[in-house]
Amino acid sequence: MNRMDSVLKIKYTLDALFGQGVSKYLPKDVSIEYSKNTGRIKHVHQNDNLLCTLRTDGGLAITPFFAQILMKSKKFKENCLEIDDDSKAFVQEGSSVFCKHVTWCGKNIMIGGDVAVLHNNKVIAVGKAVLSTRMILSFKKGVAIKIRDSLKSTNSGV
Repeated sequence: MNRMDSVLKIKYTLDALFGQGVSKYLPKDVSIEYSKNTGRIKHVHQNDNLLCTLRTDGGLAITPFFAQILMKSKKFKENCLEIDDDSKAFVQEGSSVFCKHVTWCGKNIMIGGDVAVLHNNKVIAVGKAVLSTRMILSFKKGVAIKIRDSLKSTNSGV
């Protein structure tokens, strides 16, 4: 696969996962790392910053750094949720987000989908949704998001 096809594949995947038009915020100067065994796209970097990893199921595992770049898109923000001050420190350390600490929730959060966790409109972590938007807003107890990557666990420079 040549470089142009790879960038196109990443753009299509971004649009499919986060909403049409989100891919236009993918930086132009990305470098793509391929698997030595399969030749498939493995990682996408900008300079020395990891943006995302392609999963075997076709999804993308985005980093907090990339999520902050994608925040320029209104559509991407619908895949995010905002948390309160009480839980910020715990989430930054990599703890799960509980429903009672969610102050705002985008309408596109689906079970198993990637979600950016915000505090004062800044991405502090990314994780996998355990519940959907409606469930998160209606439940007062339980885990909403399992954190995969937080700012404290990486030096992603945001």
